Amino acid sequence: MENPEIIIKLTSDEALVLSDWLEQVQMTDLSRLVGDAAVWAPLHRIAGTLDKSLSGIFAADYAERLEAARSRLRPDLGDSAIDEEDTDTWSPSRR
Repeated sequence: MENPEIIIKLTSDEALVLSDWLEQVQMTDLSRLVGDAAVWAPLHRIAGTLDKSLSGIFAADYAERLEAARSRLRPDLGDSAIDEEDTDTWSPSRR
């Protein structure tokens, strides 16, 4: 079976927010958070690729840039049909 590469395109806001989240995940006990060690390699690869691509992660105003990106990515309260209590959780059925 052929194993082609998968290319994922993200906006700069998405990349910045994802990079920050992955950094936080990597600083935790991954074995507690992610049960299958096979998942760690792609998580580290994605995080490394984002770190190399985002020069803004070393900027003095990083925290402000990150919060601005988060604000732009959050759905407006009136735009989402998802209940507020569902926004902080993810389940496989929501794919």
